Amino acid sequence: MRKQHLVLAAVLFFILESSFETRTSRAQQSQSGTPLRVVVDLVQLNVAVTDNKGNYITNLQPSDFVIVEDGIPEKIATFEEGNGPTRRLVDMSDEDKPEAGNSSPTRTDGQKGDGAPNLNEALAGADVFVLFDTSNYMYRGFVFAQDAISDFIRSLETVDKVAFYSYSRNLSRAAPLTADRAQVLHGVRTTVAGDDAALYNCLLLTLQDGARYPGRKVVVVFSNGPDNASVVPPEDVTELAQSVGIPVYMVSTAEAKIEPVSTAVFERMSAATGGKAYFAKSWRDEKKAFASIRNDLGHLYSISYYPAVNPNHRWRAINVKLVGERAKKYHIRTRNGYRPLPIHSSDASVSTFPAESKPLPN
Repeated sequence: MRKQHLVLAAVLFFILESSFETRTSRAQQSQSGTPLRVVVDLVQLNVAVTDNKGNYITNLQPSDFVIVEDGIPEKIATFEEGNGPTRRLVDMSDEDKPEAGNSSPTRTDGQKGDGAPNLNEALAGADVFVLFDTSNYMYRGFVFAQDAISDFIRSLETVDKVAFYSYSRNLSRAAPLTADRAQVLHGVRTTVAGDDAALYNCLLLTLQDGARYPGRKVVVVFSNGPDNASVVPPEDVTELAQSVGIPVYMVSTAEAKIEPVSTAVFERMSAATGGKAYFAKSWRDEKKAFASIRNDLGHLYSISYYPAVNPNHRWRAINVKLVGERAKKYHIRTRNGYRPLPIHSSDASVSTFPAESKPLPN
């Protein structure tokens, strides 16, 4: 167990040191005289705006949003609502621009009509990682959970790719990220119940996998109970999800609510990353929860910015607000910060990888 703890701790340290948000880098001088490069890429936010009744607010414009990072106002670089095209609002100088291929491509299809956005079109371009609890907490209701997850996967008709993982003490990549829905559904149906639950260990590895890919990613977790086998604390997993910009949605059963610690962790983790937590009382509620997640993903505003010069090399707080009277009437949900990547090097020209495509260790 001690060896496993050390290995996972080393993996976590590497991921947190390797996770960042843009390709813009600035060199400064450290106290030791070694050049210190702080790499902060294009920060991408998935923002949900709702009223007091939970209804989604649509047709907002870039001018309606104010983004502040560590108290520093930021200029919106790209803006997209639902299935609308990406609008590029800021042109960086050649020195500050990310390398070709690292920024989100501008969509020219799926123009928004007068009616409500088509949710399948709105989800186009996203990669969804589903993580299913197959521990001994899942002996009751196992088949019903499989049905709910299968229906959710079928409903993601135009999502680019889906991955299906399961976990008990270890992570099983039943269906790596693929566009083949039949392969993913086969992975769901072939899962079997296991032993103890190491949710946080396996969620960390799932986030690590998601960080390999460019574009929008979300992780949807179905967990039936508490974690009794992980060596990685949930706070570190939450920080990784925030830093790589992956919202975590948690779907659990009423049994998880019996354990207050798990309930609080699920709610904090989902809120901090811009996701949601659901506690289903029945298999029907599980299906409703997955439908709600699909609906939520289809109504997000995708907003990005190139961070202004910021001397803070540690955790950076993000605050997104609406201007005018809207700030009082509506609620915003998105991640609340990230950690940039510090690189010590004697060579200022050392090359770096973009956060979303940097190869990570297996």
